[in-house]
Amino acid sequence: MSKIVVIGANHAGTACIKTMLTNYGANNEIVVFDQNSNISFLGCGMALWIGEQISGPEGLFYSSKKELEELGATIYMNSPVESVDYDNKVVTAIVDGQTHEEHYDKLIFATGSQPIIPKIKGVHMDPDSLEFKAALENVQFVKLYQNAEDVINKLHHENISRVAVVGAGYIGVELAEAFQRNGKEVTLIDVAETCLAGYYDADFSAAMAKNLEDHGIRLAFGEAVKEIAGQTKVEKIITDKAEYDVDMVILAVGFRPNTALGGGKVELFSNGAFLVDKYQETSVPGVYAIGDCATIFNNATQTIDYIALASNAVRTGIVAAHNACGHKLEGVGVQGSNGISIYGLDMVSTGLTLEKAAAKGFEAAEVEYKDNQKPEFIEKDNAKVTLKIVYDKKTRRILGAQLMSKKDISLALHLFSLAIQEQVTIDKLALTDLFFLPHFNKPYNYITMAALSAE
Repeated sequence: MSKIVVIGANHAGTACIKTMLTNYGANNEIVVFDQNSNISFLGCGMALWIGEQISGPEGLFYSSKKELEELGATIYMNSPVESVDYDNKVVTAIVDGQTHEEHYDKLIFATGSQPIIPKIKGVHMDPDSLEFKAALENVQFVKLYQNAEDVINKLHHENISRVAVVGAGYIGVELAEAFQRNGKEVTLIDVAETCLAGYYDADFSAAMAKNLEDHGIRLAFGEAVKEIAGQTKVEKIITDKAEYDVDMVILAVGFRPNTALGGGKVELFSNGAFLVDKYQETSVPGVYAIGDCATIFNNATQTIDYIALASNAVRTGIVAAHNACGHKLEGVGVQGSNGISIYGLDMVSTGLTLEKAAAKGFEAAEVEYKDNQKPEFIEKDNAKVTLKIVYDKKTRRILGAQLMSKKDISLALHLFSLAIQEQVTIDKLALTDLFFLPHFNKPYNYITMAALSAE
């Protein structure tokens, strides 16, 4: 029997642990350490909770200590791991305030990511906190369940009417909507000139920016935050162009892989993530890394990359579980498929934008097509759809796609994700058998027409 130690039990860790226990539990001892007090919080759902679009956080947990223990794992919560001795295969953690050593045969890192702490005057972390607590009150990070809970408690019980969100990526935009839905005056700040930079073309980003403005959110794009000011609580946020009176500041400027336990023994990627192969194994034999702390193979670029998404975390957890338990399974790579829905405007993307494709050295082109989802004689529930497809001019291989509509068109993204994975050409897509029924689409639908318009 092998002993497999897992460090971390959120998305990737939970998927990995459950896969090992349900498939190989009889032949392996599974021991888990996590520094948090809860398991498997779906962080990407916290904006729905803050914005009161769901009744509470209960549904945002998809596993528990009890469930994993009933499956056969030994779970240590509130138990931060301090070090790993790779030569002797020993994990040292703090359990119930005491030093605890655990020997392992296989080790799996599911340590996730940590919020980037921006170098801004007034932003100082509580050195004793494992929950990303700032020293200045009402400066908030949004990573853990406790972070979201703290924000919600303050919104309900304190005089907070003005909120600034720093960072206009996915999380920042979602939180801006959430606070506005909660009745707050919201300012969204980013050093970039638009929101969702890097995920979509400029016209898509501009459409989302207008959508935010139309719902009363003040946009402060192209502004760098210099200081968060206040005596004990936040009073003001100061950028290089303006000052804003605020009662709370949400820092959502991004995350970095949490790989400190590598201790210089495990090879790292350029951004500090654990470098893994397609079996999720690191440079140290028998040591695996999954989720936000690890690299992944990008099918669009055909290179090793870093793409931190909950969907990727789950899949890498499954792959590592099988390999750690002796069943060889190669990951198929990812496309970085993602999406956002704000005030009914849906935007989804996969693979590369034209700008990113060019930056990666591709001689790429992009086709765009706008049309109704359904024939014009369908007078109700017939929204406009915008589709963009990026492809390689030389190989004709599809590299990416973006869709935008006020109708849920997200299922179409799966087609493009699979097309990138399987290296489908845009010419083949044009002749792909896409079914037609007026209730759903057009006989010459926007996917077919976009592909046919490629040069």
